[in-house]
Amino acid sequence: MIHAVPAAHRIAEEAFAREFPQATVWNVLDDRLLNDARGAGGLTGPLRRRMLRLIGHVMDGGAQALLLTCSSYGEVVDTARALWDVPVLKSDEAMFKAALAGPYRRIAVVASTPPAVPAAVAQLEALVPAVRPDRPLDIVTALSEEAGAADGAEATARHLADALHAAGSADADAVLLAQYSLTPARDALAGLVGVPVLDGAGAAARELRGLLAPEGRSASPAAAVAP
Repeated sequence: MIHAVPAAHRIAEEAFAREFPQATVWNVLDDRLLNDARGAGGLTGPLRRRMLRLIGHVMDGGAQALLLTCSSYGEVVDTARALWDVPVLKSDEAMFKAALAGPYRRIAVVASTPPAVPAAVAQLEALVPAVRPDRPLDIVTALSEEAGAADGAEATARHLADALHAAGSADADAVLLAQYSLTPARDALAGLVGVPVLDGAGAAARELRGLLAPEGRSASPAAAVAP
């Protein structure tokens, strides 16, 4: 897994330990990736090349699968898939597929960092034609930068719930967490908004388990890479 923030490392590790314990997880962290993208106002050519160098590093090291845990760098996955013949997952791709396959008509995407919102919405919309071509879907968003600095899951959940209400998104049928770092607030947020709250780390681990160890078979050591 390739990570852009230390919190994503811990959350993804916990998800794989729970959902795909057969995997040998290899964590690569560049803790400037997200801040540099923020400072540049989005992904630049140098930042894309930097991520591709990290991906090349883990592929040269024998990774059998790759997970980028930073949603802001998701578009780099499309390039990586063309260059390497192993499963490469965007951070929330599996979560989005699960949400689109579910019964939800109005889906809220919530984040605590501005770049994560358009990145998540773009990924979700791109999957609609393949996963849900014939059912209506309303995507709404909410942003709470206060949630990113909150102390503890309960406080984070309250900030996220406030942002959902302020944005008029609290009537959604499901809420999707656009960042792994928000995962600890999942259950508390679900209690506040009264609808299912989905997270990306567990969904990604389950998808990779299905690809690398189908039907519960033990996989040979598999490395997961996250930013």
